[in-house]
Amino acid sequence: MNIRRILGIGAVAAAAVSLAACGGADNASSPSSAPSPSQSAPMPAPAGGGGVTTAKDVFGPACSQVPTSGEGSVAGMVDDPVATAASNNPLLTKLVTAVKAVPGLADTLNGQQAITVFAPADPAFDELGDAKFKELAAAPDKLAPILKYHVAPQRYDAKGLEAAGTVPNLDSAAGGDLKIEGTGDKLTVNGAPVLCGNIPTRNATVFVIGKVLMPGANKQ
Repeated sequence: MNIRRILGIGAVAAAAVSLAACGGADNASSPSSAPSPSQSAPMPAPAGGGGVTTAKDVFGPACSQVPTSGEGSVAGMVDDPVATAASNNPLLTKLVTAVKAVPGLADTLNGQQAITVFAPADPAFDELGDAKFKELAAAPDKLAPILKYHVAPQRYDAKGLEAAGTVPNLDSAAGGDLKIEGTGDKLTVNGAPVLCGNIPTRNATVFVIGKVLMPGANKQ
């Protein structure tokens, strides 16, 4: 009789362990434990340099206006994809507003693997005038080609740009390559001076420039 009772207790214990194990497996595969998009693995940097820069490579007269700490600093921008990094930089508030006015553009830029962004500083947008800026922000179909014209579909550092001479833009339909001239602190893009260059982000190298570039300016 005692043996039967012991066997019975053992069977109940085994069943309990089995149910606990099944429950653990269900919890492990439940939707609540799945990683959110914000927890996705960071995009790998291109091998062999590929235009990737570091904080030590940053140059230009406007770099002194970039915060020295926090998410908007050069060191803080390194870990974020480019649209997110730009949103924290005080030199680029109007560019960020323009990008947000084009549905899906921020996600497109953040999702690129290796690009170069020529980012007009706020004073460059001020030259367009408030009326023109508001007009463009209200017309995403007109604004999108302008913004994409500021993006090269390959990652360059300053020396790479100098060597290339011209670079294509993200929207081939926009027309015309971007023309690179000068060297070092005198580097220009379609005549626009580089105010702060070689800024590293997770998926892009950024050059803050002093002019809003217009598609077709150098189209042959």
